[in-house]
Amino acid sequence: MYRDLRVNYWWPGMKRDIVKYVEKCLTCAQVKAEHQKPYGKLQPLEIPMWKWEHITMDLITKLPKTRNGYDTIWVIVDRLSKSAHFIPIKETYSSKKMAEIYVKEVVARHGVPVTIVSDRDTRFTSHFWKNFQEELGTKLLLSTAYHPQTDGQSERTIQTLEDMLRACIIDFGGSWDDYLSLAEFSYNNSYHSGLGMPPFEVLYGRKCRTPVCWGEVGPRELASKTVVKVTNERIDQIRAHLKAAQDRQKSYADKRRRPIEFQVGDLVLLKVSPWKGVIRFRKRGKLSPRFIGPFKIIARIGEVAYRLELPEELSEIHNTFHVSYLRKCLADESAYVPLEDLVIDDKLNYIEKPVAILDRKVKQLRNKTINQVMVQWQNRRGSDATWESEDEMRKFYPFLFEV
Repeated sequence: MYRDLRVNYWWPGMKRDIVKYVEKCLTCAQVKAEHQKPYGKLQPLEIPMWKWEHITMDLITKLPKTRNGYDTIWVIVDRLSKSAHFIPIKETYSSKKMAEIYVKEVVARHGVPVTIVSDRDTRFTSHFWKNFQEELGTKLLLSTAYHPQTDGQSERTIQTLEDMLRACIIDFGGSWDDYLSLAEFSYNNSYHSGLGMPPFEVLYGRKCRTPVCWGEVGPRELASKTVVKVTNERIDQIRAHLKAAQDRQKSYADKRRRPIEFQVGDLVLLKVSPWKGVIRFRKRGKLSPRFIGPFKIIARIGEVAYRLELPEELSEIHNTFHVSYLRKCLADESAYVPLEDLVIDDKLNYIEKPVAILDRKVKQLRNKTINQVMVQWQNRRGSDATWESEDEMRKFYPFLFEV
């Protein structure tokens, strides 16, 4: 714009005025990609003082159903010792059923935790679960709805568990729940770089008995006072290791981030993700808006989260967001874009729905032919129609083919 205007015009501060004008363009702010470092410095959780007082939990869902009907794994991790329990459950379990399992698997073995860090799964945000933990005296620390990094310990453990189960299925076949107890044993008895030792050694003071360390069997002969002293020294050593690992991770993460602060009353845009909803192709709408809004900040939650004043159309979405999901909006408040043409779900995705079949063709491949249909999509900007597999569209959107 500056190079086009300067051919015929000039005034003092011309380039600065053009930059300010473009910054206030709401359409530009909604569609332009981000090229800066993401907002928000890393905010590590405080290191616990004792074992199994502060835990994290998460769920691995949508797994293949086993012979026993299990399709989900409940991952519970101690934040100090990093020891974990992997519990097979069914996704249909209610909060009451999960509370019974929690008492049997966690409370019976380790006592009542002080805090639980988890994401905002519906099982962990239900009234029953909140009241149950309140009666036990446990405080729930729920992550920001769209920022799972808060629950990083469980997420990292889940990655390791999934890799272990994949290896078992590839090598031995069968059902994943047959190997879950072995995976838990292997995980808890493996060296952890943050601890400087395996989680079993943190819990029990020595390595667990395995076929490769038969010579270490038997209790250690220590006086009672010495046991207490050694245990406390070991906990201090573990906390020092964890603090060093935490500081190292923070220094790495902060190199790729930049700090920013908003004030109550500021206008911000909210990042969203377009998703067409076709299971096979997983295409994303390239010409769809990247941000919606602007919305007013009504409160600051902690160091890197903000609560927004959302319109009635977004009433089902949790209104607290991590700063990395926000972009400062300099446009006038009157320039608000209505959301009638966008239906945002609880994960900040808006699904582009098909409305009609416009044309058909047969695509010839080397060994087979594929029937394709041209689909007109709702909520799509620019090109309104794309070619999709007829079988996939019939499977997920049969109403398009009804005469």
